[in-house]
Amino acid sequence: MAKIKTEQQYKAACARIEELLKVVNNDTPIDDPNYWELDLISDFVADYEEEHFPVESPSLVDVIKLRMYEMGLTQNKLSELLNVSPSRVSEYLSGKCEPTLKVAREISRKLNIDANIVLGV
Repeated sequence: MAKIKTEQQYKAACARIEELLKVVNNDTPIDDPNYWELDLISDFVADYEEEHFPVESPSLVDVIKLRMYEMGLTQNKLSELLNVSPSRVSEYLSGKCEPTLKVAREISRKLNIDANIVLGV
């Protein structure tokens, strides 16, 4: 087997992984045939999933909302933190407008969001 090519092969590989997980654990030696098989099939499944089920980068709006939740911030508190009006924060969160470079820098710094995400890079 060089590559998983069909959904049927993918499902069979996932089923085999489930079987192998019952016999392979952290104490299994790396030269054990089951360990090797699990490692190999897992790589094939990961490659198939990357190709057929790609995970997209989150949008800035999604990341800001997540960070607001994590930090317990309301839109009003976020507007105070960023020193912008609540209506401007609402526009950012609805996607109606994007933050200026100055505000983007503040979002990155004060919410600890990677600058590449804030800048859409």
